[in-house]
Amino acid sequence: MSPPPLPADGAAPVCRIDAIRYARHERCAAENFAAPVDDHDRPMPLEYYIWAIHRAGHPPVVVDTGFGEQAALARGRRMIRPVVDGLRAAGIDHLLVQDVILTHLHYDHAGMLSAFPNARFHVQAAEMAFATGPHIGDGTTRAPFDGEPIAQLVRRLYADHVVFHAGDAEFAPGISLRLCPGHTAGLQVVCCETARGTVVLASDAAHLYANITRRLPFPIYIDADDYDEAQQRALALAGGSLDHLIPGHDPLVLACFPTDDGIARVDLPPHKPILESL
Repeated sequence: MSPPPLPADGAAPVCRIDAIRYARHERCAAENFAAPVDDHDRPMPLEYYIWAIHRAGHPPVVVDTGFGEQAALARGRRMIRPVVDGLRAAGIDHLLVQDVILTHLHYDHAGMLSAFPNARFHVQAAEMAFATGPHIGDGTTRAPFDGEPIAQLVRRLYADHVVFHAGDAEFAPGISLRLCPGHTAGLQVVCCETARGTVVLASDAAHLYANITRRLPFPIYIDADDYDEAQQRALALAGGSLDHLIPGHDPLVLACFPTDDGIARVDLPPHKPILESL
């Protein structure tokens, strides 16, 4: 993909958003909901994405870092291509990335910090405190985290390459961070002002569109009530429109938005309303 063109006067601040798939996990519906569902045996795979936000005249902002081959093997996920190769396909040199927003610190969202040696990492203070605090002594709570990336983030902190946010924050013109805890202590969604309105990169505030439409969260969370509120807040931030909300792992992102080489342009409208595709 070529770099986005300079916008005309009055154009939206964010001119392109890439959802870049890098891995996949085959699974059934029962694994994706915190309560039993009627279609529990139906195949319902997860896709793994990172995102890139483009503003004219500025370097792209990368959202999350994904995981690498070692984590894929350890956790039974299938790599589609390395994160760095996915970025390259989107026209992005990982060595030139200056800012990475970490929506949260689970292994699949913060596992490849080493791919961005020159970046500042933006994370909620509550997320970092949780991931390095006493709660991680519990094996079940610790399971979605990988220790080495967390240790790398601590080292980046001591090298002045970590920026903490305490709740909602304005990241840059056209990009804002909104705290949506529940899945983790400090999950933040990313709101982008585009030509079609606000697009919300919900990350794991909603793994799948169906988590929202069924009001059933994914079965990994630290607080069920907060998680439900987070899903509803993410949807409200998207103006109540599923077409403007991008979940963290839904194959419908690739199926419904304009896609080239495994990269979906989620700043553009879907081919048909998401609700009709569920």
